[in-house]
Amino acid sequence: MWRKFKKLRPRQKSKTFKKLMAPIMAILSKVPPLVSRGDRPLQMTFEDQLNALVFYHLEEHESGTHLIQVLQEDTFAREHIAPKDGIKKSSFFEAINIRGLEQLTVVFNELQAQAAATIPKQFEHLGDLVAIDGSLINAVLSMTWADYRNGSKKAKVHLGFDINRSIPTKLYLTDGLAGERPFVDQILSSEQSGVLDRGYQCHKRFDQWQEDGRHFFCRIKASTKKECLQVHEFKSESIVFYDAMVLLGTPGVNQTEKPIRLVGYKVGGVEYWIATDRYDLSAEDVAQAYKLRWEIENFFAWWKRHLKVYHLIARSEYGLMVQILAGLITYLLLAIYCHENYNEKVTIKRVRELRIQIQNEIRNSNKKKYKRAYRKRRRNYSRAKT
Repeated sequence: MWRKFKKLRPRQKSKTFKKLMAPIMAILSKVPPLVSRGDRPLQMTFEDQLNALVFYHLEEHESGTHLIQVLQEDTFAREHIAPKDGIKKSSFFEAINIRGLEQLTVVFNELQAQAAATIPKQFEHLGDLVAIDGSLINAVLSMTWADYRNGSKKAKVHLGFDINRSIPTKLYLTDGLAGERPFVDQILSSEQSGVLDRGYQCHKRFDQWQEDGRHFFCRIKASTKKECLQVHEFKSESIVFYDAMVLLGTPGVNQTEKPIRLVGYKVGGVEYWIATDRYDLSAEDVAQAYKLRWEIENFFAWWKRHLKVYHLIARSEYGLMVQILAGLITYLLLAIYCHENYNEKVTIKRVRELRIQIQNEIRNSNKKKYKRAYRKRRRNYSRAKT
């Protein structure tokens, strides 16, 4: 009589997930070790923490509790994402709120440099364009550090975004009331060109940026006073209607000390006035550079919608920075993956394909290993009978 065998639970693998995470493997040797702050050993290594956070964003988990349940009950997540001995809810949230920020910062910086070296520039004739903007994160009342207004708490992300490669460059986190202008100096390097909206208009800073060698394209209010010094020629059939060297502001009050180039153009019935120190570009190029500022708006919308980066899994300022950095790291991994495999930017179509491919590989791996193990046991049983 044929003997029934106990079903095996083979170890599940995914080549695609391994390929997605491959850029990080070369970075881990540069990451400072994560050590316990007390006598109790770490429940999660840094690699465990990084894997869990990337998995959280990649699979669009709705909360930290949702992620913990998956790490405990999903076979692939339990074997390849969770720590070897598993992770409890309390230990996970403790780790997120007090550990890993230094290590994640190193990973982000190294991965950003790797992505910049891998992905070619799209608008090279415009130079290194970095869009700078802030984005508010809804907080809860217990997050007392996230000042905003009575009855409401918000944090704010200040982000630099490489327009040429469609990847984030630098990140700062503050309470919701923090001003955005001071972060231009921290985000923008010399010889880069910042692309800024009207909220960054500051005549004193325009002078300082020119002195420091920081280039900029900044939209200004149409009502700003303009003292024209020299008019430039431009194509009459283009969208540009103004190009001149000017002094901005009221004399003796807030007027710029250094002359500045001002380009005006009109799209869809709306007039845009762009202050810049880029004299090497045509007026049409200046208009194009500012129009590309919408790239950072599109990034924020996509990032929040499809990677669930603003679903809070941490409430401390430290923990929220950990969460946001992990979301940016996940996006950089996707950017490298999509470029290397499809020569495309990150899209939700490719991300969905990635998720489906991972699940298909897990199922196929499960079937193949089960069949091999079953055939092996059957052979052994036949030999034993003879």
